[in-house]
Amino acid sequence: MNPLENSPEFLLKLLPVILVLSLWDAVWKVVGMWKSARRNQLAWFICIALFNTLGVLPIVYLILSKNKQAETTQE
Repeated sequence: MNPLENSPEFLLKLLPVILVLSLWDAVWKVVGMWKSARRNQLAWFICIALFNTLGVLPIVYLILSKNKQAETTQE
């Protein structure tokens, strides 16, 4: 039995997972890029644009920038 015989069926089953992960990444990427552009943080903007991390990098940026913003508003 050739393992490649069932590949189209396997890919069809995997398609919804790929679509959900792509949408997840796109949403977080847009939010992260929007916030970094509004704050004139070019390095973060470029990193988020270039690296596909399934939303991990934009989430890290948003958490770090939120904490930093909270510190500056408290002073």
